[in-house]
This record gives sequence, structure tokens and C-alpha cells, in this order.
Amino acid sequence: MKYLSCGIAIAAIAGSVNAAELGAVDEPIKLAINEWTGQHVTTHIAGEMLEAAGYKVEYVTAGMMNQFQALSDGDLHATLEIWSSNVSDEYAKKVADGTVTEIGDLELAAMEGIAYPAHVAEICPGLPAWEALKDCAGQFATAETLPMGRLVDYPADWGTPGADRMVGFDLPFRAVPAGSEGALITELRAATEKKSPLLITFWQPHWAMSAYDLRFVDLPVGEDACFEDPAWGPNPNAVNDCGFAPTRIFKATWSGFDEKWPAAAEILANYTLDVADQQPLMGQIDVDGQSVEEAVAAWMDANESKWKPVVDAATN
Repeated sequence: MKYLSCGIAIAAIAGSVNAAELGAVDEPIKLAINEWTGQHVTTHIAGEMLEAAGYKVEYVTAGMMNQFQALSDGDLHATLEIWSSNVSDEYAKKVADGTVTEIGDLELAAMEGIAYPAHVAEICPGLPAWEALKDCAGQFATAETLPMGRLVDYPADWGTPGADRMVGFDLPFRAVPAGSEGALITELRAATEKKSPLLITFWQPHWAMSAYDLRFVDLPVGEDACFEDPAWGPNPNAVNDCGFAPTRIFKATWSGFDEKWPAAAEILANYTLDVADQQPLMGQIDVDGQSVEEAVAAWMDANESKWKPVVDAATN
């Protein structure tokens, strides 16, 4: 398959992919909408591509961690931005029993970790070394965490990777789950405006990485042994004393998808997205106040060469 160096995967060389039947065009394809803006962008671009092919699309709000039962039951038909770092065990079970089908990588380059706004390095000298947090924990304490420092972790239903690191490194911090992605941004905005201490679990791609000059804490590179063997790493009494596992971002469908909507299955399997395309759209939505629909529609109009060949290869 041939790909553009940036943006969505372009269609295969002419003749190497046979156009598929459209299938049940009168029945809507239900795409999962999870809790973060980037996923909304990813999903709406895919939905626009499916509509351009002649399908009906519905966007269904579904929690990242609990969407897989609905996908297995066929109440949802596809979810397009699954992060390996916080996917639930339920996902693997559904793939193993054949009710959910993984359809390949989104190819969105990603990184997750423990982060802080740049000004915090003045409050906690020694950053970005993780060891500096041992001596600075008191600077991050709040009324609810005293005498421990506070780590603002992912929303509870995204998993607890930040809390796992505090235990793994035996750091005197209590992880407090944020209520949503919006709550994480509120914390970043407030800390930046007040120049106050903040330690947060965060990720890229995200417009806030540049808007709030976020830096990642340096953690030992994660290896499989770190997550299985307490003897590995600086803390001999715990696992997770390393950086986050390399993050893979991938897509999945209900197992009956290929048969019901063959061309749509081909479109979603060949769909990839570049950070250079997703991240500016996130900023337009979260910073500039555009709706997801408005931002994505404008991007589709301006970038037809990046997505239309994928649709054409599946339908012509």
C-alpha cells in the first residue's frame, strides 16, 4: 500500500485493491465517540469518509473502557482510536472470542507520561529527573492530599497509569483522577496563569503540549520486565517503576462489520491519521471554539487528496 508521508493513508496502487460492495447502505454505521477531543476528530474524519462513500453514520457516545461490550453485541460498529496504554482487559477478551475484530493501526504517533508546565522546574529544581519529585512533593500538596503531593491523573475510566507510577517509584504523591479531558485542561490553564505547581498525567498529540509548554518527567525506558518483575528498575518492591509502555493506537470493529458493509470495512482498515493533521484540529476546537463538525468539514474540503483516494479505492 502506498501512503502519503503526512496525513491519511492514500489508497493502494491502482489495481492492487478490488473495490468492495457497499452492503447495507440503508442501515447506519454507529461509530463510538469517547471522552477526548482527538478521538472526536479521528472519528468524524472517518465518518465523513464513510458518508462520502454513500453510507449513513451515527455517532454514539461511549466510554473508552466500557465500549467493548456494545461493540461485541453489535450495538456499536467501530471504534477508531484505541490507546494500548489504557485499553481494558475486556477488549482482549472480546477479540479472543471473535466478537470484536482489530483492523490495524491508526498510525498516530503518540507518547504518554507524567508531565508538568515548564515553570514548575523553578518550583521543583532537578526536574525533569524523576528523583527530584521525592524532595519536592510537599510543593504539590493540596488540602485533599496533605502531606502528600497531588498528581492529577487521567479520568478514572481511562485507567490509572499515573497512580501506577507513583506506587512504582515509591513517590509521596496521591493520584487524584480528573473528571474529564476538560478538567485536565482547566488544571493546566490555572497552573500556568498562577505559576503554581502541577504534576499531571498527559499525552501527545495534544494542542496543550505547546500551549502550556508541557514537559515530560524523565523516566526509565519501559521494558516488559518492568511491568512484570519487581526486581527490575529502581524500586525492587514494585512493578511500573519505568516510563509508560510505547503506545500503539489502533482501530476495531464489530465482528460482523466486514460482511454487512464490505466497502466501509475496507475504508476503515486503510484509514490512518497523522499528528500534523489531528493536532491543529484539536486546537481549533478546544481553543478557538469551533465545533468538531465545523473543523472537520473544513479540513475535509482542504485535504481531499489525503482521504478521497481511500474512498475511491474501496468503492470504484
